[in-house]
Amino acid sequence: MDRREFIKHLGGAAVAASLLAACRKPETPDPGVTALDGQGSMTYRTNPNTGDRVSLLGYGMMRLPVEAGGTMREHPDSPINQELVNQQIDFAIERGVNYFDTSPAYCQGKSERSTGIALSRHPRDKYYLATKLSNFSPASWTRQASMEMFENSLKELKTNYVDYLLLHSIGMTTDELDGMEVFNKRYMDNGILDWLVEQKKKGRIRNLGFSYHGDVTVFDTLLRWHDEGRYHWDFVQIELNYLDWHHADEINTRNTDAEYLYVELNKRGIPSVIMEPLLGGRLADLPDFIVKRMQEREPETPPARWAFRFAGTPKGVLTVLSGMTYMEHLVQNVVTYSPLRPITEEENEFLMQVADEIYNLKHIPCTTCCYCMPCPYGLDIPTIFAHYNKCVSEGNVPNPDHPTATYKKARRTFLIGYDRSVPKLRQASHCIGCRQCVSHCPQSIDIPAEMQRIDEYVEQLKRS
Repeated sequence: MDRREFIKHLGGAAVAASLLAACRKPETPDPGVTALDGQGSMTYRTNPNTGDRVSLLGYGMMRLPVEAGGTMREHPDSPINQELVNQQIDFAIERGVNYFDTSPAYCQGKSERSTGIALSRHPRDKYYLATKLSNFSPASWTRQASMEMFENSLKELKTNYVDYLLLHSIGMTTDELDGMEVFNKRYMDNGILDWLVEQKKKGRIRNLGFSYHGDVTVFDTLLRWHDEGRYHWDFVQIELNYLDWHHADEINTRNTDAEYLYVELNKRGIPSVIMEPLLGGRLADLPDFIVKRMQEREPETPPARWAFRFAGTPKGVLTVLSGMTYMEHLVQNVVTYSPLRPITEEENEFLMQVADEIYNLKHIPCTTCCYCMPCPYGLDIPTIFAHYNKCVSEGNVPNPDHPTATYKKARRTFLIGYDRSVPKLRQASHCIGCRQCVSHCPQSIDIPAEMQRIDEYVEQLKRS
């Protein structure tokens, strides 16, 4: 599909109604509402399988706030701030958000319980609940362990049915097994997929789908099963943003371009649920020269809004997930989709140019999902990558072999920032290459190799 053809898949915006005053409540940050955004009600999409009227903004319960401030990534021992979670979910529901996505794996296994506590305070028919069968480890590949995981999800979520149940991260590989071999061990050899189909017939699962990362052979196989009538997929969750639209498999050869994934689902009428619209925050924290170009087009529109508008534009997109830690993020996202302003053809061309420029910066494709954590040797893997990527974006990754006039300043910025961002005992130098993290990375990053590269680079800077 070329860029012009993409526009044929644009979805419409919702009808107008007043939301501006509500989004400017004193206890919430100023969302920076423009004359173009936040002037109406939430945009909804209809699930063709069930008729569910789903909010285009979906609430990802992956990065919940903790009592120490921030998330568990910064404070792994701090409890979830349940009062703040309750307040934010109340705000979201009041503003029309009705899709909430969680997993047994999120927030060190504590997300489902927190989500259940917050949502059970509202009528069950006011929201759609999505969770996953996150049987990643070989110990959970048995039929009994997978069944118990599903039953525990219902218990933690305080419900007797799940609206949207996903096979979590199909396509992931290990050092020994390809994507199809892992999928068979997780869902086929133990008969658990057929058991889930039975649960759907009993009404305990309303929609059955999967989230995809990695080996495209698995994605294609599951869609072939759908075509053959072997299994029916009610929805599929994919990574979609304007950088991954054309560059996903160039950034990482084990990823798949969002264009291909979206087109394959859309031509079958399978609704798409979108994850990583900001690519782990990367598309919200852009290099200054790109931000300047965006501001020249729309001075009051933040970079994140461009990305959310792109992700929500294609028809067939049911909802766009955002893992929102702070009320500020929630308000901004509500504004963006109240209602959605679809990306125009001209804007799509602009974002494709921006994507080309970002790709040429050669970031490490980490989305800070933290599936690699905790590291048994104490490394703060996501923060190490975040510092490196930030310096790449800002032009502070100097080449010791070819020093420029600004070399000393860039070298100092990189090294001082590294020590400030990552405590010395959690830096890349402490990686022993155990590879325990590799199989958990949805982006298929060779984490030990990147740790070695960054450590060698840091040592080279120190000696220069």
